[in-house]
Amino acid sequence: MLNWRNCCLVLCVLVLGYPARPAEPTIPPASQVQEDQLIATLQSDASHQAKAEACRHLQVYGTKKSIPALEAMLADEKLSHMARVALEPMPDPAVDEALRRALDRLEGRPLVGVIGSIGVRGDAQAVDALAKRLLDKDIMVAQAAARALGSIGTEQAAAAIEGNLDKMPKEQLLHAYEGLLRCAEALSAADQRDAAVRIYDSLRSLPEPHQVVGGAVRGAILARGRGALRLLREALADENYIVFSAAVQASQEMRGPRVTSVLCSVLPDLDA
Repeated sequence: MLNWRNCCLVLCVLVLGYPARPAEPTIPPASQVQEDQLIATLQSDASHQAKAEACRHLQVYGTKKSIPALEAMLADEKLSHMARVALEPMPDPAVDEALRRALDRLEGRPLVGVIGSIGVRGDAQAVDALAKRLLDKDIMVAQAAARALGSIGTEQAAAAIEGNLDKMPKEQLLHAYEGLLRCAEALSAADQRDAAVRIYDSLRSLPEPHQVVGGAVRGAILARGRGALRLLREALADENYIVFSAAVQASQEMRGPRVTSVLCSVLPDLDA
């Protein structure tokens, strides 16, 4: 007689052994008439709720045809977010063009939202325009620009942030550093390790903030390649707990007996 443990094991075997079938699309493609109706709703005197619902449908069904109507809503304090919800997943480059145009005519929360959408889409052509916003008098806009440049994650984006660091107010620096960390992560993932290491090294030399220093130490070790073990050993011997803990975290993401040897080599020097 099968007990509950055996039943669970049999069920696991059956589930794991049965070839998974790819999920079939459940949302039918929209007809031109449907999209036209949704666009008409956006351009009408319909209620806020009706327009928001139209944006939700355009998030799925929208094509290039709906971009102008959605772009016109980006300045609307109440509907800007929903317009961006519809625009962000569209693969058409016309969306990026619309968002870049909006940078020059919006302010306040709608501008912050558009900058965030540009970062989500990773629009490298927006780097120069975002760089101009790093010193915006609206601190929320400046912080959003730093985050978006970090999400874009190119060398040009990193250079834009680095070129403005000495002009930024103190309250903006944390967001700029975090943007640089994102750039370094993206560059490392794209196998541009030299560029990533340069950014990590500049950030780990900072006296603070500690979360930036720790993230930079970890990144510098993992992105370093051949020099990783030497830097790991140095960081594990550092009296600064932030540096030490970042090195421990990095070691947990590394593999091989040589990493174990480095960890063992520093044990005698650690306090009990």
